[in-house]
Amino acid sequence: MPELVTIPIAIFEITVEYARPVMKLLMDRKDVVDGLFEGFKPWGIKVDDIEVISVGKPSEQGVKFKLPTKRTSFFFGAASCTLTRDDSDWESAEETTAIFDIGVSTLRASAGVEVGVYKTAIALHLQPKSLQFIDLLRPFAPALLASLDSSPMKAVAAVTKWENRKVTIDGSGQLANGVFLRFEREFGKEETYAAIAAQLKADESQLFDLIGVKEDLP
Repeated sequence: MPELVTIPIAIFEITVEYARPVMKLLMDRKDVVDGLFEGFKPWGIKVDDIEVISVGKPSEQGVKFKLPTKRTSFFFGAASCTLTRDDSDWESAEETTAIFDIGVSTLRASAGVEVGVYKTAIALHLQPKSLQFIDLLRPFAPALLASLDSSPMKAVAAVTKWENRKVTIDGSGQLANGVFLRFEREFGKEETYAAIAAQLKADESQLFDLIGVKEDLP
């Protein structure tokens, strides 16, 4: 039987890397800012929810729009844009997609942005109901390393990367007796939002099965 877990912390992030940088977005942002502010009005955005970021490398500078009631932000710069949502879950996926689509559509219409690739990441902190977190992580310890010492392992971490995918499994640094799971995947510009969501949901199910856990839903 899979171990039941709760998910107190869940963060979703999706980044569009533009097909080519749009250098005017370093200076001339008025049309995009106006369009995004209008587009985000259904979620109660206010002027004070806009932050101009002018520090860091040019690729890190831009404008961030925060939607506090949704714990969501949308950032755009000259080379990419990113949506981040805290307390994310599959029930809010449709709303998250709508917010992201407004952001990308506005950048396309107002600045001529072309999508290059989509880069996604989901970070989850899982809290088991009955087992210790190390019991779930122990199978991921390489046998050669595990053979070095007969005493009980206190921590295990595994990171595996493929061409367009990466998975990290570790102990949680934010929860007592928690497991940290982060899975990332890159998608081509031709992928639909529905296809991206379906693949990420399948990735989550696959990893839950691999770790041996199941979310304890109310």
